[in-house]
Amino acid sequence: MLHLRSMALAAAFCYTSLTSFAADNTAPIVASEILPLGLEPVRTNVNPGPEYSAAQLDYAMVIGMDRTPNGRLWAAWVAGGDSDKGLFVAASSDDDGQTWSPSRLVIDPTDSPTGIRRRALVGNFWTDPTGKLWLFYDQSMGYFDGRAGAWAITCDNPDADKPVWSAPRRIWHGATLNKPIILKNGEWLMPISLWDRNKIGPAVFKEEFHELDDVRMANVFVSNDEGKTWTRRGGVRVPQTQFDEHMFVELKDGRLWLLARTTYGIAESYSSDQGRTWTYAQPSNIKHTAARFHLRRLASGRLLLVKHGQIEERTAKRSHLMAFVSEDEGQTWKGGLMLDERTGVSYPDGFQAPDGTIHIIYDHNRAKDREILMAKFTEADILAGKIVSEKSKLQIMVHKALGNLVKSKE
Repeated sequence: MLHLRSMALAAAFCYTSLTSFAADNTAPIVASEILPLGLEPVRTNVNPGPEYSAAQLDYAMVIGMDRTPNGRLWAAWVAGGDSDKGLFVAASSDDDGQTWSPSRLVIDPTDSPTGIRRRALVGNFWTDPTGKLWLFYDQSMGYFDGRAGAWAITCDNPDADKPVWSAPRRIWHGATLNKPIILKNGEWLMPISLWDRNKIGPAVFKEEFHELDDVRMANVFVSNDEGKTWTRRGGVRVPQTQFDEHMFVELKDGRLWLLARTTYGIAESYSSDQGRTWTYAQPSNIKHTAARFHLRRLASGRLLLVKHGQIEERTAKRSHLMAFVSEDEGQTWKGGLMLDERTGVSYPDGFQAPDGTIHIIYDHNRAKDREILMAKFTEADILAGKIVSEKSKLQIMVHKALGNLVKSKE
C-alpha cells in the first residue's frame, strides 16, 4: 500500500515536472504533491542489512538510551547526518553497556521519489512504568517541512531474543527529543516542540502550514491512559529558541519547571497548573552553550543536571561535559563530575538504574570521530568530583561509525 502510494506521488511529480519543463525549461517541485509522504508511516526494519553496519555508516549523533525491566540497555543514534539524510539506528546491550549488539533496529525513511528526502532526525528511548519500551522519532519531508511529526513505536517484550515492535503511530506535529515524565497524580507528560518558521527548508515549504503558527513552541502533551492517547495541554514560546529541546521536572511544591535550549544557553519557565499555563520564559541562572543538556529527578530526590562546563560557565564549544546534583530543587548545584573534557562531546541523555547507577550516553565529533559513548557513575561520584564507586566507568564505547553510508534502496 505504502509503496503504491509513493509510486503514485512520484508519478504525479514526474508528470508535473515534465509538463513544466516542456513549457518553460524548468521543473518546479510542488509542495502539495510531496507533503502527504510525510504522513505515511515508515517500515520498522528489525533485520538491518550490512549497509547499516558500523563499517558502512558515516555519522553518529545521539538520540537516547533507556533500560528495560530485566536490565537490557537500548540506545539509538542518527546516521546519515543532522540533515535531510537523517535515519535512526538502534542497538542493545545485555551486560550493562560493556558490549553492544550490531544494529538491530533501523528507521530509514530517506527514500526520495519526489526529489526531496523524507527523514527521521530526533527522538528518544523511554521505558514507561508498565515496562513497555517506546522509541519516539520525528519525521519530515526535507530538513523541516513546517509540520513534521512526532511518531512512536512500542515494544512489550524488549528483553526478548526477538522483540516485537508495534506499527508506527503519529502522535502530533513537531518533534520529541526528551523523555516523558510521570507526575505525582499519575499523568504522563511529554515534551513536543514544533519548530519556528525560520527552521523550514527547503524553500518550497516556506509558506506551508501557517495555521500551525500559534502552536510553534515548547509544547506539553499529557496522557491519562498509559500512552494510548496524548492531548496537548499547553506550551511556552521561548524567545531566541534553538529547537527548544525542552525538559521538565515536577518540583516538590507541585510546580513544573521547564528548561529549554536557546541561542544564548538555557531559558526557564514555571507552571502551577500541571502545564496548562506557563510563566514568560526567562534566561536561567544555569549558564550553557547552545546545546542539549539533561535534567532528571533521581530516586534520592535530588535533581541531576548534565551540561557543558561549570554551572556558572558558558563554554565556547561543546566541551567539558559534567554532571551535578541539586538538593534544593535547582536553586544551587553540588559536585561536578567531569564525564568528558574533550571538544565535540554533546547531546547527553540517560537514566538511573535500580541500583542507583546513572547512565549517560552522548556523542563525540559526530562527523569526524563518529563515536557514541556512555558514562556510568553514582551520586557519590558527582559529589566527590571524581570516580569513587567501584562500578563507575567513563568513556565506554557504544558505537563508532567507520565508513560511508551505502544503501541499496531505489
